[in-house]
Amino acid sequence: MKHFVKEDSVVREIWGKADTILFIFAGAAAEFALNKAVDWLYFTGKLPADPLGRLFSTITYARQIVFSTNDAAYAAIDQITAIHKHVETSRNAQIPDWAYRDVLFMLIDYSIRAYELLERKLTSAEKEEVFNTFYKVGARMQLEGLPTNYHAWEIMREEHLKQDLQLSDFTNDLFKKYCEHLGVMRYYLLKQVQALLVPKVVKKLLSLGNTSLLLPVLYMYKLSRIIKLQSWLRDTLLPVKYRVQIKLLNNQNPLT
Repeated sequence: MKHFVKEDSVVREIWGKADTILFIFAGAAAEFALNKAVDWLYFTGKLPADPLGRLFSTITYARQIVFSTNDAAYAAIDQITAIHKHVETSRNAQIPDWAYRDVLFMLIDYSIRAYELLERKLTSAEKEEVFNTFYKVGARMQLEGLPTNYHAWEIMREEHLKQDLQLSDFTNDLFKKYCEHLGVMRYYLLKQVQALLVPKVVKKLLSLGNTSLLLPVLYMYKLSRIIKLQSWLRDTLLPVKYRVQIKLLNNQNPLT
């Protein structure tokens, strides 16, 4: 039985830790709001109505792919493709390939950024593993113009960051929704995490600044796990009603 991601891969380590996963989506939440194709996320109304619910839905699909056999992972990817095709049919328009690539690129980039921020630097080979995992997702979705290795991805990622982002009314509305669903204090913490994670162009467009008050806490996190900052970060970032779901993310083999 062949797995989509090798059982000893760093990708499973990254996506088996609740803290890392939440940081991945904190970064992606910032960049999603700036993407020029963000209007597609508003078409069904589900994202602005329940951004945290959509977060956990996306996490479920991603983890299902990472921790599944090839057949099960391909089935999950095909389901994602079918959902998007249905939205395209309803809108009578096609989501551009660059918008799909942007999502894959975010998953690659923030997987690496979040893990390196919370744990350690990844080797070149480990970064290639992360890239290869999501490349296979894009290839299964039959996306055009995908880079074929990590170095090519780095170049294309910079191009996408320059071309595909803009501050818009959708950006402002989505951040307003984040604040409404998180509350003021958690929203402030979210922005502090984003300031640590996102690329410079995202940070500049969102006026997140160059420093973060969370940085000293992260230094403590790396130095000592005894004071249980891992749990504190998880439980503080999202409302209490999501606490059980957050703890379930902290499992490197969630399908067993």
